Amino acid sequence: MISDDDRARLDAALRGLGVPYELFPCDPALADTAQFCAAYGFSMDESANTIVVVGKSEPRRYAACLVLATHRLDVNRAVRDKLGTRKASFAGADETRELTGMEIGGVTPFGLPPDLPIWVDAAVMARPRVVLGGGSRSWKVIAPPEILTALSSAEVVEGLAAPYDPPREEAAPPA
Repeated sequence: MISDDDRARLDAALRGLGVPYELFPCDPALADTAQFCAAYGFSMDESANTIVVVGKSEPRRYAACLVLATHRLDVNRAVRDKLGTRKASFAGADETRELTGMEIGGVTPFGLPPDLPIWVDAAVMARPRVVLGGGSRSWKVIAPPEILTALSSAEVVEGLAAPYDPPREEAAPPA
């Protein structure tokens, strides 16, 4: 079910950024990127995921990272180094929900806590438009990537992620 409250909260977070955007409703069961793209005709290389990461130190340090769906976040080097911790990992679903108030599959950079850094992989900024989570599994945001740099806590990071080529299935040898 698509909530008017979710839309109003999202609109409020986006309205003052001065960048045009479109809110796109989606079936919550299809919110995960691959399913969303297949169902609604979007390309994986224009979809960007917001991933909350955590540095495994005390006190714990967090950041929200935005990477294209065709890229893999470099948690073990780029994120760890940027957090300044010896170890880093993806935040779990409960930790993400507690920190952001959002479910995985709907996390958006808009409306995050103001002290949470937002790191945007440079490849995201090279796209003419990006499809982003909308704060719930019922909404996506479609906008030029400049909407991300309109956020005061956003920083573009070169090399935060790298293109990912999923393994291809090997053809069976001839019989």
